[in-house]
Amino acid sequence: MDQQLKQFLLRVPEVTLLFWVVKTLSTTVGETGADFLAFDLNLGMPIVATIMSGAMVILLYFQFAKFKTYIPMVYWSIVILMSINGTLITDILVDNFGVSLETLTIVFTLAMLAGFGLWYKDEKTLSIHSIDTGKREAYYWVVILLAFALGTGVGDLLSEALALGYSTALTIFGGAIALVAMWYFLFGLNAVLAFWIVYVLTRPLGASLGDFLIKPVADGGLGIGMMSVNVAFLASIVLIVVVMSFRAKKVLSNSAKGI
Repeated sequence: MDQQLKQFLLRVPEVTLLFWVVKTLSTTVGETGADFLAFDLNLGMPIVATIMSGAMVILLYFQFAKFKTYIPMVYWSIVILMSINGTLITDILVDNFGVSLETLTIVFTLAMLAGFGLWYKDEKTLSIHSIDTGKREAYYWVVILLAFALGTGVGDLLSEALALGYSTALTIFGGAIALVAMWYFLFGLNAVLAFWIVYVLTRPLGASLGDFLIKPVADGGLGIGMMSVNVAFLASIVLIVVVMSFRAKKVLSNSAKGI
């Protein structure tokens, strides 16, 4: 089977530069979008969480029951919804229930590691290139949701609770990703391990970027309006995902013609 066709028959996308670009943009929208809906539109976090969770469940139902393969628009919509929900989970626990960011970081880290452990014990692999069954995809999404909630907490912990500032947190997470990439390309870090480390780190990177862009200058941000950031980032995501969709259709069409 053609390698490109085989990739598109999986339930997750190929890991390319565009993948990482959209992933980072999605995590940023998760941070700024949650704040915009909850505070700028005065919907409140519980209502926004209910709406976003409902939308996420509906898309996941269709993904598991109907599609059962990678469809760019569906996949990235789920990622954005999980990113928003991850932000809301952490913010609600902190703001409404008084849970500390330190506690959340520990709890979500352990929960995510437990998710990886159960996944590996059950399937003997954590490679996204093996996600071709419903069970493996279910593990994948559970781990991602936990990673998003964790990333929000870690980003806020560094930038706010530890008072390092948004730009410093952004630099720390960006530097950590660069180190992992260098370790992978120059010193042969295991590809699966490298992927998941970077995947987890891009969440607080995106969250810190979002906060840096929208927070007032007096608080260490750039003071750009949330509406402007959300529109610009969502437009970028849609553009890239449309390109991905055309590419996927072209591969499947060429395969059907025997090209």
